Amino acid sequence: MKVTSLSWEGFRNLKKGSLLPAPGVNVLYGDNAQGKTNLLEGLWLFTGGKSFRGAKDGELIGFGCQQAILSLQFTAQEREQEAEITVEKRRQAVLNGVFQPTASRLTGVFGAVVFSPVHLGLVKDGPDGRRRFLDAACCQLRPAYISALAAYNRALNQRNALLKDMTYHADLGDMLEVWDVKLAQAGGPVLAARQRYVDRLRRSAAETYDGLSGGRERLTVSYKATAGESPDRSEPQEGAVSAWWAARLCETFRSRREADRAAGFTTAGPHRDDLALEIDDLPARAYASQGQQRSVALALKLAEAALLEEAVGEKPVVLLDDVMSELDFSRQDYLLNRIGEGQVFITCCDPTAVLRLTGGRAFHVEQGQVRPMEPVIKEEKTGE
Repeated sequence: MKVTSLSWEGFRNLKKGSLLPAPGVNVLYGDNAQGKTNLLEGLWLFTGGKSFRGAKDGELIGFGCQQAILSLQFTAQEREQEAEITVEKRRQAVLNGVFQPTASRLTGVFGAVVFSPVHLGLVKDGPDGRRRFLDAACCQLRPAYISALAAYNRALNQRNALLKDMTYHADLGDMLEVWDVKLAQAGGPVLAARQRYVDRLRRSAAETYDGLSGGRERLTVSYKATAGESPDRSEPQEGAVSAWWAARLCETFRSRREADRAAGFTTAGPHRDDLALEIDDLPARAYASQGQQRSVALALKLAEAALLEEAVGEKPVVLLDDVMSELDFSRQDYLLNRIGEGQVFITCCDPTAVLRLTGGRAFHVEQGQVRPMEPVIKEEKTGE
């Protein structure tokens, strides 16, 4: 997966222009509020997702403009492709000359993984963000997970509503057994998918973190289920793992009925689980430095990219926004020069970081204008 050209008009604060990136590392540097993140946001929109900054479609249109137009040329599935996104009241797209009524139709065509400062919450904040990270990754790799998660949330809402009603209608207690079973059956596939993903994620994240830290620190990633320890991971049948988790959840719900009734909601299950992150056996949330926390979040996102590559057979484009701050020299060097063979876009404010780039290209972003750095840095060899 490689971007060969990105052009834009009327998008955010960017003046009409285009970008011809290298197939390897591309550094976008300049002061704050000049448009660097806007470029990454423009690329991300071609995944079919919404803005990773949480912006509404109308906010993507530049001041005084009627619409925003983004055009992308890229290689994917071993062929040259092109896409265009037009933003007016909502986003519409054209893929290889065929009109798409919504930009979400681009999902699965152009693959990318993004890191931005908001992803530091993966380490610093509570478990909600880590569960969302897992669910989004599982959905991207296995579309059937979307239905499984929706079924679990529906059953969870029903059980929670019953627990609240039981405060005033004790005779509803007989219905709790029914929803214990339904919720457990819905939760089994969710836990099986999360466990399978974390089993793969832990290895890739540990390897990436080892590279970032120069082997000085060790990252451990594990899934913490409120329903107890995971089953034997040598179990070859996915359905058997789902059934094991369903039985375990049913036991958990039954054992916690009184606690749930007192609380008025379901106190255990996939919606209460967590992804544990430890550096040298200490919780990263409590003991890691700012640079270490950033490195952990980066390792998770780069591991996500590696697993996506395994699933689709080609490397996704990696977008790293404001990634260099609070990283020491060796960690910056890893991102600039040793991150791997895929295409990467990195934004930073410090122009001295560009001087350490041994391949790829650098672009100066100032007041919405994007200019290649002169002299252009020698491009990486692609083997093509």
